[in-house]
Amino acid sequence: MEKLSTVRRLIAIAQAGRYYGHDAFDVERYEEILALATTLLTKNTDPLYETLREDEGYATPKIDVRAFITNEVNDILLVQDKRTKEWSLPGGYAEVNISPTENVIKEVREETGQVATSATLMAIFDTNKRPDIPQPFQYYKLVFRVGIEERAFTENLETEQMGYFSLDDLPPLSLVRTTKEQLEQLTRQEPHTVYCD
Repeated sequence: MEKLSTVRRLIAIAQAGRYYGHDAFDVERYEEILALATTLLTKNTDPLYETLREDEGYATPKIDVRAFITNEVNDILLVQDKRTKEWSLPGGYAEVNISPTENVIKEVREETGQVATSATLMAIFDTNKRPDIPQPFQYYKLVFRVGIEERAFTENLETEQMGYFSLDDLPPLSLVRTTKEQLEQLTRQEPHTVYCD
């Protein structure tokens, strides 16, 4: 994790230098720093690392939105990823020109078929606070408590199925998306407070 963090920081500095640099020689040096830093990742075949090498512009944390939905017995709605078969809160990358609330409502509809009736920000998680689960990018995960109109699951391109689970009986989680610790924090959170990690 320390190496990844250092490489991410070098890449961010190089990208900022390329973006803001006015001197042609300095821009050339930043290009060289970027090339050297990205070669440190070449042995990793994870597609996310390839994305990190190709990321352009000023480096900033990425935004991920997630929906925390519970039923009448406080079981948590999770969705199963078609590719990995792992489970997580419904959600994904925030898209440009859509507010965070609109993004999470869209993700709920796309991944479950449920219609959101409300969305309130509950928590902001910073993936840099989880060194045990290294990721090539730093993400801010915005988790919203979402109320829904119950509907049947809608087949889609991303998720295999959805289900409600208790904290004591969770399926295999996609730890880069959702952890048991996060679910525990969300479950015990006081109403009208925003948890920030």
